[in-house]
Amino acid sequence: QFKLIVENPEKPVASGLQVKAVVEYTPKRAEDLRDKLVLLVDDDRVDIPLLGLIPYCYLEIESEIDFGDMVANNKLISKEISISNHGTTSGVFRVSYDGVVLVNIKPTRGVVKPKSVRKIKVDICTDAPGVIKEMMKVELEGRGCAEVWIKGVVVEQVLKVLGVSGGKELKCINFGPLYFGTSKTEQINLYNESPDCMDWVAVLEDNAIGGEMGTDLQGSTDAALQDLSLKNKDLDVSTVILCVPDQGTLLPYEKTLITVCFSPKKFERDFEVNDSSLIQDYVLFLRFETVGKRGGCLQTLSDGATATTRSHSRHVDLALMGSGFPVMLTFKPGTVIDFKECYLGEQTQAVCTVKNESEFLPVTFSFRKAAHFSISPQRGKLKTKSEKEVTLSFSPRQIGTFEMKQIIDIIGAGVDKNNVDVLKTKSFHQIYLTLLGVCNAKRKSVLFAINPGLTPLISNATGQFVARGTGQLSDTAPVAILKSAQTQIHTHRKNRNCKDDVLIAFPNDRAASLRPSEWNKKYRTIFTKTERYNYIDPDFAYTHSERLLREECKKYYTEFVSRLRQRRLAKEATRQFHIYNNPVNIGIKPAEGLKSPNISIADFPEEKLQHKMLPLDDSCMLTSRKLAAIVSKSTNKGVWSWFSPMPSSTQEKKDCSLTLTHKQLHQIFIGPSTIDFGEVCVYSTTTRELHIINNLSVHIWIQIEIEAEELHETSPLSQVVPPLTKTHIPVVFETTTVGIFKKPFSYKINNQHLGYVLIIANAMPIELQLSTRELILTPVPGCLAGTEFRRTVQLCNPRNYPAAFAWRPVTGDRKSAFTIKPTRGFVEAYSDLECEVVWHPGFHSPETGEFTLCVRKGNSINLKCVAKVTIH
Repeated sequence: QFKLIVENPEKPVASGLQVKAVVEYTPKRAEDLRDKLVLLVDDDRVDIPLLGLIPYCYLEIESEIDFGDMVANNKLISKEISISNHGTTSGVFRVSYDGVVLVNIKPTRGVVKPKSVRKIKVDICTDAPGVIKEMMKVELEGRGCAEVWIKGVVVEQVLKVLGVSGGKELKCINFGPLYFGTSKTEQINLYNESPDCMDWVAVLEDNAIGGEMGTDLQGSTDAALQDLSLKNKDLDVSTVILCVPDQGTLLPYEKTLITVCFSPKKFERDFEVNDSSLIQDYVLFLRFETVGKRGGCLQTLSDGATATTRSHSRHVDLALMGSGFPVMLTFKPGTVIDFKECYLGEQTQAVCTVKNESEFLPVTFSFRKAAHFSISPQRGKLKTKSEKEVTLSFSPRQIGTFEMKQIIDIIGAGVDKNNVDVLKTKSFHQIYLTLLGVCNAKRKSVLFAINPGLTPLISNATGQFVARGTGQLSDTAPVAILKSAQTQIHTHRKNRNCKDDVLIAFPNDRAASLRPSEWNKKYRTIFTKTERYNYIDPDFAYTHSERLLREECKKYYTEFVSRLRQRRLAKEATRQFHIYNNPVNIGIKPAEGLKSPNISIADFPEEKLQHKMLPLDDSCMLTSRKLAAIVSKSTNKGVWSWFSPMPSSTQEKKDCSLTLTHKQLHQIFIGPSTIDFGEVCVYSTTTRELHIINNLSVHIWIQIEIEAEELHETSPLSQVVPPLTKTHIPVVFETTTVGIFKKPFSYKINNQHLGYVLIIANAMPIELQLSTRELILTPVPGCLAGTEFRRTVQLCNPRNYPAAFAWRPVTGDRKSAFTIKPTRGFVEAYSDLECEVVWHPGFHSPETGEFTLCVRKGNSINLKCVAKVTIH
């Protein structure tokens, strides 16, 4: 079958030349042939083997698919395995799998072309944790059956709270006793013990079982019963416990440092109580949750449909304990200290004993400065149950009666809102003492001397006696002036029309006339209004340039003081704004000249009222009470459906383009995260509801992406959900394939935040069940002839799809004496139907018969009928 075509050279072949030979192979049957070609070169012999092989395929497949570590988060993980064909013809493969874990394999059969590679896609749904080790068999043409192992580990997404120092798992933090107004911080590590990224958020459980908020746990039963009024108050525990950061993202096996701050605050009670006995104990739970996994609010569905609400919530709870104590300082002899009377320039002292009555905490105090009073020592620290003497001195600097409020600052560690990690020392409490003192003047004898006749600058009414030693003279001589328009006595005729702004000088101001108070003003006499002569000494008077310079300097300092005042007022306004900068006061001081208008609910349109609600501030911590209040307001409304599929208005486009924070995503509920349709019939249509609750104050855009053909009837796939609104999307499941269906579909919030919903269904074939497989017919006494051999059999449809049936008798060689009605029909979903079987007696009628129940696209069941004839 081999043929050699060649022309052997007659002469030797020169160097650089070649001789070409052609070998042809013409197979006549399917077999491998071997031969050889002999080449003689001078005296040498070269054997060239010839092989004639038939074409074949050579398939190879990998022996293992390793998915590695996966997180149970309802996602569909895909891997590909290759089948290579190294042969010269196409090869056929077929995959078979009967493992426990549901694995989707596509394609399960096919052809691999020569010198090519075919990919097989293997999908695993990560809905439950466990170890996956399954085997699928692959039949390869020409190679037999190959085993391929599917391996992987599905783990829960675990959060752990670890201590900073030892790295051990932490269950509780005990802050111990603290004064009201002070703060204490503890640092922890939040650890993501899983091979996938995790978005987390901190939620303060303020309504958990076992939690205490401001209760004196050491008090008596009667005191606890009286303290119930404090329980009923709406306490914002987020001001007591602070967690920074309270949201974030953790990479696989990553730790993040978190600071937890405890700041006890004294809450007002409905009844008066002694502050020294007011002790508030706190037991709270801080929960770290994965974002969005909160299916608990969907357990009660409005339509009553059965849906699995397994939330797969990965969380860890951290217990927080702490106590708040008031400052208990006592003063002896009391809070009012009377220094009696003293004279100017003298000093009196009083001794006060300051005692710390607290059994748990020391106290650091500082006396503020007060006029006319001094304290020594001004600062100090008292240990528990200790006391210290303080000397108070009264040194008056002026005559009078003094009642001063002495402020005592209690110093402690406080939290800085801008940097929680650093605690700064501040005054968190103030105590007031009342200091009383009287300063009297010393008596001094005044001697009078006889005036020799010359009137001095200062004299009494008569000018006879002058007091010596009554004080120093002022720098300027008194000038008695008044406006000329107010006096017209003895006014000269030519001076009657003088201007109103001209000043009048008294006769005894000659000393002042030599140095007028203002150089540009004119003075006139008190009677005749004649213009006075004012002498200005050029050696001592200011020049015009000097006067301008003085005015400029005066203007500069006036503006400087004005700027200081404006800056001080701006700081005060900013401080007042930050005090009232909250969602309730919105920066306005309450009752600051504002009057509430008299409005009614009827004044607002209904469509505007449904969105009016204070949004949850993103800067504050999430608490379980706040979340429950928002959810109740959203879920108590009627269910809205068929919203706009895309953002249309300007506000909707603006809201739907926002990137939401983890805390905002935690307030959006889409679920249940697992929808279990249970047992459904093929060719049937089953609907479950996917609930969407938007608890935010902005619009959100939900987009659903479905790839499974069984869910293609689900609609709508896109909705813009308004603020504080709930809605639902009908999820429709249809299939023609019997078996377990387990696939997720994904959704996006604002076209960027991804989530998954797992769909589980057990597709069953169309089936009818018989009440019995063998029916015995016996005569009934007293019945008419021909009617006594009757009995009914019940057809039961356990599925959710109508089943069409038909009865076919199994007659064999002879005719059956049994009939059944109806012979064909329908049995509705979840209903029953009775069929009547009649035996017609005769001389040659057989007493046994059989029918086959044929269900369209379903099962077949045989019914055996037996007639028992009684002979009397």
